[in-house]
Amino acid sequence: MRTGVWLVGARGSVATTSIVGALALRAGLTGSTGCVTELPAVRGPALPAFADLVFGGHDVVATPLAKRAEALAAAGVLPARLVAALPEELVAVEQELRPAPTGGSQADRAATMVRDLTEFQARHRLARVVVVNVAATEPAPDPHPAHADPAALHAALTGPDEVLPPSSLYAYAAVTAGCSYVDFTPSTGLRLPALTALAAHHRVPYAGHDGKTGETLLKSVLAPMFAMRNLHVRSWSGTNLLGGGDGATLADPAANAAKVRSKQRVLGETLGYLPQGDTRIDYVEDLGDFKTAWDLITFAGFLGTGMRLEFTWHGCDSALAAPLVLDLARLTAAAHAAGRSGPLTELAFFFKDPLGSGTHSLADQWTRLCEFAHLLHRGGTDDPRG
Repeated sequence: MRTGVWLVGARGSVATTSIVGALALRAGLTGSTGCVTELPAVRGPALPAFADLVFGGHDVVATPLAKRAEALAAAGVLPARLVAALPEELVAVEQELRPAPTGGSQADRAATMVRDLTEFQARHRLARVVVVNVAATEPAPDPHPAHADPAALHAALTGPDEVLPPSSLYAYAAVTAGCSYVDFTPSTGLRLPALTALAAHHRVPYAGHDGKTGETLLKSVLAPMFAMRNLHVRSWSGTNLLGGGDGATLADPAANAAKVRSKQRVLGETLGYLPQGDTRIDYVEDLGDFKTAWDLITFAGFLGTGMRLEFTWHGCDSALAAPLVLDLARLTAAAHAAGRSGPLTELAFFFKDPLGSGTHSLADQWTRLCEFAHLLHRGGTDDPRG
């Protein structure tokens, strides 16, 4: 089942790490550590093999993919031996990367995106294509009347105004081309009524939002623990320090606010209340592609006794995110093949701000993911829309 993976932000750190990782797995040069879809409870015949994944994408920068991979190897993100072993494979992917469309109306740009996607699918005889957004975080857009109605949106895109943020324009192009869509960022993406209606019309699945790789992953484990033990969390404060392109993007207050909202949702919905405190995200250029999170939690136990918990998480964002990008591409492609359409709420395990109103408990999300994978491997779907 040859499957296209079209990456929005294809020359970024997460995308480059995903591509190198998939190529290395295909060549047998590395193990599958970090890939959830390779665990026995999820692995199975419904998922496209790593060897069946074909990569393409858009980006606003033109740095050759091999150069990006070399830079990540120099920064300690990728093993240099893998980059050195895959020169021809990286050149082949490079030939499938396209510049992000510019100029003209948004309708013109969307038409270029759709053409790039359909030509990519035809050129490689792909069963289907999954578009994955791993581009920089965007500020939340101002409301627009066209956001609510597909017909009004089609008309508005031909005008001179920027009606959709970039992530939503890519989502529009993806579903128009019959591709599924995954938003690994907190950007708006498909979260507009006109676009969800369009996805329903084209009967494509979609998933999101904001990959859960570090501090929020720990929150989704610890917050349910406090709730189940009936311990009252008085405050939960976190400081995130990160460098790289993501850190530079989040130095913008509007993008920072969008990311913080995504990170905080898990506490209120898991505990049933919001404790004091907040989450800060600060850019520290010297950290490069690594990030550090420090959290302080104060809580009350029996008889009101005050206690505290602190943790520090230091990780490489790209190495944490890349295997999840591959997991999501494989699972979303399998869901599309099984006839699923609309939001894939069963993939909440992977996201900070998942679609739907289900639990944020990682354990509960894991159970639901395993049940979903089992259903896919049996060749069935419990989705009435499928």
